[in-house]
Amino acid sequence: MIRSLRDEVERYGHYSLAAESMYDHPFQWGSKRNGPDLARVGLKYSDSWQVAHLKDPRSVVPDSIMPTYAFLANNELDTRELAQYMQASKVVGVPYTDEDIAKAVDDIKTQVNPDSQDAAAFQKRYPKAQLRKFNAESSTITEADAVVAYLQMLGTLVDFKVYDDKANIR
Repeated sequence: MIRSLRDEVERYGHYSLAAESMYDHPFQWGSKRNGPDLARVGLKYSDSWQVAHLKDPRSVVPDSIMPTYAFLANNELDTRELAQYMQASKVVGVPYTDEDIAKAVDDIKTQVNPDSQDAAAFQKRYPKAQLRKFNAESSTITEADAVVAYLQMLGTLVDFKVYDDKANIR
Protein backbone atom coordinates (compact mmCIF):
# COMPACT_ATOMS: atom_id res chain seq x y z
CA MET A 1 0.00 0.00 0.00
CA ILE A 2 1.43 3.35 -1.03
CA ARG A 3 0.57 5.92 1.59
CA SER A 4 -0.17 9.53 0.70
CA LEU A 5 3.15 10.69 2.16
CA ARG A 6 5.18 12.77 -0.27
CA ASP A 7 8.24 10.52 -0.19
CA GLU A 8 6.19 7.42 -1.00
CA VAL A 9 4.22 9.10 -3.78
CA GLU A 10 7.45 10.41 -5.33
CA ARG A 11 9.06 6.96 -5.15
CA TYR A 12 6.16 4.70 -6.15
CA GLY A 13 3.61 6.93 -7.87
CA HIS A 14 0.01 7.72 -6.96
CA TYR A 15 -0.99 6.64 -3.45
CA SER A 16 -3.06 3.47 -3.06
CA LEU A 17 -6.82 3.76 -3.24
CA ALA A 18 -9.26 1.62 -1.30
CA ALA A 19 -11.02 0.91 -4.61
CA GLU A 20 -7.98 -1.05 -5.79
CA SER A 21 -8.24 -3.52 -2.92
CA MET A 22 -11.97 -3.65 -2.25
CA TYR A 23 -12.21 -7.26 -3.43
CA ASP A 24 -9.17 -8.55 -1.55
CA HIS A 25 -10.12 -11.27 0.89
CA PRO A 26 -8.75 -11.15 3.47
CA PHE A 27 -8.34 -7.38 3.45
CA GLN A 28 -4.61 -6.76 3.93
CA TRP A 29 -3.94 -3.04 4.15
CA GLY A 30 -1.41 -2.20 6.81
CA SER A 31 1.90 -0.51 7.43
CA LYS A 32 4.30 -3.43 8.02
CA ARG A 33 6.80 -3.63 5.17
CA ASN A 34 8.76 -6.79 4.33
CA GLY A 35 9.49 -5.83 0.74
CA PRO A 36 8.93 -3.14 -1.82
CA ASP A 37 5.48 -1.82 -2.55
CA LEU A 38 4.04 -3.60 -5.58
CA ALA A 39 0.93 -1.44 -5.99
CA ARG A 40 2.35 0.30 -9.10
CA VAL A 41 4.69 -2.40 -10.45
CA GLY A 42 2.44 -3.19 -13.43
CA LEU A 43 4.32 -2.74 -16.72
CA LYS A 44 7.34 -1.26 -14.91
CA TYR A 45 9.45 -4.31 -15.85
CA SER A 46 9.29 -6.72 -18.77
CA ASP A 47 7.72 -10.16 -18.49
CA SER A 48 11.16 -11.76 -18.87
CA TRP A 49 12.49 -9.61 -16.01
CA GLN A 50 9.58 -10.72 -13.82
CA VAL A 51 10.18 -14.40 -14.65
CA ALA A 52 13.93 -14.02 -13.96
CA HIS A 53 13.11 -12.28 -10.67
CA LEU A 54 10.81 -15.13 -9.63
CA LYS A 55 13.41 -17.76 -10.53
CA ASP A 56 16.44 -16.04 -8.99
CA PRO A 57 15.69 -12.68 -7.38
CA ARG A 58 19.36 -11.82 -6.84
CA SER A 59 20.10 -12.18 -10.56
CA VAL A 60 18.21 -8.92 -11.16
CA VAL A 61 18.26 -7.30 -7.69
CA PRO A 62 21.60 -8.23 -6.07
CA ASP A 63 20.59 -7.21 -2.52
CA SER A 64 17.17 -8.86 -2.65
CA ILE A 65 16.05 -10.88 0.37
CA MET A 66 13.18 -12.46 -1.58
CA PRO A 67 13.25 -16.25 -1.69
CA THR A 68 13.33 -18.02 -5.04
CA TYR A 69 10.09 -19.03 -6.70
CA ALA A 70 11.67 -20.98 -9.57
CA PHE A 71 9.13 -23.78 -9.13
CA LEU A 72 6.37 -21.50 -10.45
CA ALA A 73 7.87 -21.63 -13.94
CA ASN A 74 7.84 -25.45 -13.82
CA ASN A 75 4.34 -25.94 -12.42
CA GLU A 76 1.49 -26.11 -14.89
CA LEU A 77 -1.37 -23.85 -13.81
CA ASP A 78 -4.06 -25.93 -12.10
CA THR A 79 -7.48 -24.49 -12.95
CA ARG A 80 -9.62 -27.37 -11.65
CA GLU A 81 -10.95 -25.40 -8.67
CA LEU A 82 -10.97 -21.94 -10.28
CA ALA A 83 -14.77 -21.82 -10.62
CA GLN A 84 -15.19 -22.69 -6.94
CA TYR A 85 -12.73 -19.97 -5.88
CA MET A 86 -14.52 -17.43 -8.05
CA GLN A 87 -17.92 -18.50 -6.73
CA ALA A 88 -16.70 -18.06 -3.15
CA SER A 89 -15.35 -14.61 -4.03
CA LYS A 90 -18.69 -13.74 -5.59
CA VAL A 91 -20.45 -14.66 -2.33
CA VAL A 92 -18.33 -12.11 -0.42
CA GLY A 93 -18.95 -9.33 -2.94
CA VAL A 94 -16.56 -9.66 -5.87
CA PRO A 95 -18.75 -8.78 -8.88
CA TYR A 96 -18.16 -11.91 -10.94
CA THR A 97 -21.04 -12.86 -13.21
CA ASP A 98 -22.05 -16.44 -13.85
CA GLU A 99 -20.67 -15.95 -17.37
CA ASP A 100 -17.29 -14.77 -15.97
CA ILE A 101 -17.09 -17.91 -13.86
CA ALA A 102 -18.18 -20.22 -16.68
CA LYS A 103 -15.61 -18.72 -19.11
CA ALA A 104 -12.71 -18.31 -16.66
CA VAL A 105 -10.62 -21.30 -17.75
CA ASP A 106 -11.14 -20.51 -21.44
CA ASP A 107 -10.28 -16.86 -20.72
CA ILE A 108 -6.95 -17.90 -19.19
CA LYS A 109 -6.13 -19.87 -22.33
CA THR A 110 -7.15 -16.93 -24.51
CA GLN A 111 -5.15 -14.38 -22.51
CA VAL A 112 -1.88 -16.21 -23.14
CA ASN A 113 -2.67 -16.70 -26.84
CA PRO A 114 -3.29 -13.39 -28.65
CA ASP A 115 -3.91 -15.33 -31.88
CA SER A 116 -6.89 -17.13 -30.34
CA GLN A 117 -10.19 -16.85 -32.18
CA ASP A 118 -11.71 -15.66 -28.87
CA ALA A 119 -9.17 -12.83 -28.39
CA ALA A 120 -11.47 -10.05 -29.63
CA ALA A 121 -14.36 -11.13 -27.38
CA PHE A 122 -11.97 -11.48 -24.44
CA GLN A 123 -10.57 -7.98 -25.06
CA LYS A 124 -14.10 -6.58 -25.25
CA ARG A 125 -14.99 -8.09 -21.86
CA TYR A 126 -11.65 -7.08 -20.33
CA PRO A 127 -10.50 -3.95 -22.21
CA LYS A 128 -7.44 -3.36 -20.04
CA ALA A 129 -6.26 -6.98 -20.04
CA GLN A 130 -2.95 -7.79 -21.66
CA LEU A 131 -2.88 -10.67 -24.14
CA ARG A 132 0.40 -12.58 -24.43
CA LYS A 133 2.34 -15.54 -23.07
CA PHE A 134 3.80 -14.09 -19.87
CA ASN A 135 6.32 -16.90 -19.25
CA ALA A 136 7.74 -17.32 -22.75
CA GLU A 137 10.13 -20.01 -21.53
CA SER A 138 7.33 -22.59 -21.24
CA SER A 139 4.97 -24.05 -23.81
CA THR A 140 2.31 -24.73 -21.16
CA ILE A 141 0.42 -22.22 -19.03
CA THR A 142 2.39 -22.11 -15.79
CA GLU A 143 1.89 -20.66 -12.34
CA ALA A 144 4.57 -18.12 -13.36
CA ASP A 145 2.28 -16.98 -16.20
CA ALA A 146 -0.45 -16.31 -13.64
CA VAL A 147 1.83 -14.47 -11.20
CA VAL A 148 3.44 -12.33 -13.92
CA ALA A 149 0.03 -11.53 -15.46
CA TYR A 150 -1.12 -10.40 -12.01
CA LEU A 151 2.01 -8.33 -11.35
CA GLN A 152 1.78 -6.68 -14.78
CA MET A 153 -1.74 -5.39 -14.10
CA LEU A 154 -1.07 -3.93 -10.64
CA GLY A 155 -1.74 -0.20 -10.71
CA THR A 156 -2.98 -0.20 -14.31
CA LEU A 157 -6.74 -0.53 -13.81
CA VAL A 158 -7.56 2.75 -12.07
CA ASP A 159 -7.82 6.16 -13.73
CA PHE A 160 -6.17 8.23 -11.00
CA LYS A 161 -7.17 11.50 -12.66
CA VAL A 162 -10.82 10.73 -11.88
CA TYR A 163 -10.01 10.31 -8.17
CA ASP A 164 -7.73 13.36 -8.10
CA ASP A 165 -10.39 15.52 -9.79
CA LYS A 166 -13.04 14.38 -7.32
CA ALA A 167 -10.74 15.29 -4.43
CA ASN A 168 -9.61 18.50 -6.18
CA ILE A 169 -6.01 17.31 -6.07
CA ARG A 170 -3.64 18.86 -8.60
